[in-house]
Amino acid sequence: MEEKVMPSNFIHNIIDQDNESGYYDNRVHTRFPPEPNGYLHIGHAKSICLNFGTAKKYGGKCNLRFDDTNPVKEDTEYVDSITEDVAWLGFQWDGEVLFASSYFDTMYECAVKLIKKGKAYVCDLSAEETRAYRGTLTEPGKKSPYASRTVEENLDLFERMKAGEFADGEKVLRANIDMASPNMNMRDPVIYRIAHATHHKTGDAWCIYPMYDFAHPIEDAVEGITHSICTLEFEDHRPLYDWVLRECDFETPPKQIEFARLELTNNVMSKRKLKMLVDEKIVDGWDDPRMPTVSGLRRRGYTPEAVRTFCETIGVSKSKSKVDYALLEHCVREDLKLKYPRIMAVEKPIKLIITNYPEGESEMVSIENNQENEALGSRQVKFEREMYIDSKDFMEEPPKKYYRLYPGNDVRLKGAYVIHCDDYKKNENGEIEEIYCSYYPGTKSGQENADMKVKGVIQWVGASDAVEAEFHLYDHLFLEPEQVTEDNLLEKDGLLLNRYSLEKTRGYVEKYAIEGEYDRFQFIRNGYFFFDKKAEGCVFNRIVSLKSSFKI
Repeated sequence: MEEKVMPSNFIHNIIDQDNESGYYDNRVHTRFPPEPNGYLHIGHAKSICLNFGTAKKYGGKCNLRFDDTNPVKEDTEYVDSITEDVAWLGFQWDGEVLFASSYFDTMYECAVKLIKKGKAYVCDLSAEETRAYRGTLTEPGKKSPYASRTVEENLDLFERMKAGEFADGEKVLRANIDMASPNMNMRDPVIYRIAHATHHKTGDAWCIYPMYDFAHPIEDAVEGITHSICTLEFEDHRPLYDWVLRECDFETPPKQIEFARLELTNNVMSKRKLKMLVDEKIVDGWDDPRMPTVSGLRRRGYTPEAVRTFCETIGVSKSKSKVDYALLEHCVREDLKLKYPRIMAVEKPIKLIITNYPEGESEMVSIENNQENEALGSRQVKFEREMYIDSKDFMEEPPKKYYRLYPGNDVRLKGAYVIHCDDYKKNENGEIEEIYCSYYPGTKSGQENADMKVKGVIQWVGASDAVEAEFHLYDHLFLEPEQVTEDNLLEKDGLLLNRYSLEKTRGYVEKYAIEGEYDRFQFIRNGYFFFDKKAEGCVFNRIVSLKSSFKI
């Protein structure tokens, strides 16, 4: 991965102050802590780049840790996909992959400590009753009638919860804090619940599981995390984070710092909603190239370098804002334009026959791979009597300033000869079926008439060397993502889903596209494409169009 120093931001200013004071002995230890209940999306990529980039900038460490405290929603499939995504983005975590479930014993001991200090109690209120007792933003809550249980009673009940004596939802362990707190998160939150479910790591060893707000600070403290970087929705949870660390007697506790999450135009950034799309088969899996998941971006052909550049460009702040998707596409174009060959492909082919070229003969022409990067060299392309051109490159009655092929006009076939359009034939449906041309000998590069002036150059693919391919052209999955809710998300006939988010066409590409060393190409005038080897048949996904709508 290219060595770059991450630009400073307000989080780094806090770290600088901590280093100046020696609070963490000049240590910087971060973590990326996803819950394995779905695939990562581009918003998580921002967090990955921030956490790993910060650790790298300060010569510190960054852990990859799975917050696997909810066995009902978690799966090893998600663990594997997330691990692959982080590695694909170009980051290496410190040591082994870590799991919150490895600390279940420590979390249980912390809960027992809170009970003994009178800071936690077992509560029998139902979920509905708990909500009613909680109060509102303008009214204080009421203490649970079970908050008066003695330490001995709570220790006994909590042990029996652990032993599996009670059903799911029958009892919970709650922190004993302040039901009148203006912060709703501090009104005796649940810190343990019963869940008779098999865990992907611990199996059936546990039937009680810690809640995220209780588990997360303990995980950070056990791992020696210095700066717990998370998104802005956890800002109101920070008092609870600090309370847990303080009451559990952790010395030099981690410091939670919040930043604004990534919001991207024309996209839904919610794992729950994305999972609904997958489960209901609105899309072809988590790695569908229309999805904003990291695996979807990878399947579409985005590069990790482009994603990292995008995350660096948008920066880090505490202000909520929405980023134009065109900026991400701009970063992709900038990354691809000098790194990959520009080759010929016809999306909507028409056969062209050079009537004065000898039948059965052919020759090789040399074409540069990238005019802006000579280091990519050139390739040999077979020129012959019959070939395919794109239907966009021919018109029967062209408008003014149309410089491609039409009856009576001359154009150059890219890298080869100048040809003259003599005639064409239509099929029974009135569609152009074949075009008949003649070529001017001596007009190929290096020959005596190579400098013959014409205004148009068109691409082509020799018929015998053409590889039939399917082109997948993508657009945004949603027309009005701001209006998407979990209730209307799956309305296939509504106005939210874009029925034109995927268009499939069939055409031809040069043989070089499947035999060369590259898997990404600029198809001349058609955009950047990725050879999708996971798809059935010869499929090229359009990564991004050539033209950018992003304004620098």
